[in-house]
Amino acid sequence: MSSKKICCFGEVLWDFFPEGKKMGGAPFNVANSLKALGSDVAFISRVGKDSLGTEILDSVSHCNIPVDYIQIDPVHPTGKVQLILDSKGSAQYDIEIDAAWDFIQLDKENQALVKSSKAFVFGSLVARGSSYRALQTFLEISNFSVFDLNLRPPFYENSLLIELMQQSDMLKFNDEELYKVVDLLDSPFNSMDQHIHHIAKQTNTKIICVTKGMFGAVLYFEGDWYYNSGFKIEVVDTVGAGDSFLGTLIHGIVNENDLQNTLNRACAMGALVAGSSGANPNISENQLVRFMSS
Repeated sequence: MSSKKICCFGEVLWDFFPEGKKMGGAPFNVANSLKALGSDVAFISRVGKDSLGTEILDSVSHCNIPVDYIQIDPVHPTGKVQLILDSKGSAQYDIEIDAAWDFIQLDKENQALVKSSKAFVFGSLVARGSSYRALQTFLEISNFSVFDLNLRPPFYENSLLIELMQQSDMLKFNDEELYKVVDLLDSPFNSMDQHIHHIAKQTNTKIICVTKGMFGAVLYFEGDWYYNSGFKIEVVDTVGAGDSFLGTLIHGIVNENDLQNTLNRACAMGALVAGSSGANPNISENQLVRFMSS
């Protein structure tokens, strides 16, 4: 396939911090990160027919991401999340239910988009509502499905997680989520690498990435292993750090860049976002390169 288009699917919403609101939603954060890196990105979502939805459409356009596949819901409101940050910048999320993005509808245009894209990226949260029906069709027709587990209790079921992992070509989760997954899949092992290999076998997935916060990440790619031990940063908040990491990682994989360098860049980008406020700070290529070499 000559196209390198990457399609992200799922929630776009407003994160309400104590100091005000910022646009977020993991799939949008990934799309925005990909676009900033120069990827050809499309984004499928749904917003309410309200002022918050209008603001999102304007903001997405300002990010140079097409809004053609963002549906307008006349009934359900634009998504909102209340965030509480602890003293270390880690976030707790109060996610409103029955938001517009829970009701993304399948149509000929978004099916054609997914079918023609080189990669299709989604998270577990979009499966909590009727958008799950569209997700099932997208997984059947996608060329390379990337599943970011991004677990937000109580909005997932164990059986559904296993099903989605088995339908995906690549899995990404953090170390906390890893141990939830190994419990689900009855891993008899002790080390992280052994757990990852067990998950790969049980789900028939050839690519798995696990982030480890300040300690970097590990990537299992079709039998080969890549490691990064992390970058030191003073954390402002962790919102969106994993999403920017994933966007940078997918960008490198889709463009068939060196995998070790790709993982290093992803870890550096995640650290820079954790050292900034909100999910979508503007981080240039020069900033990334300087940070990696410092």
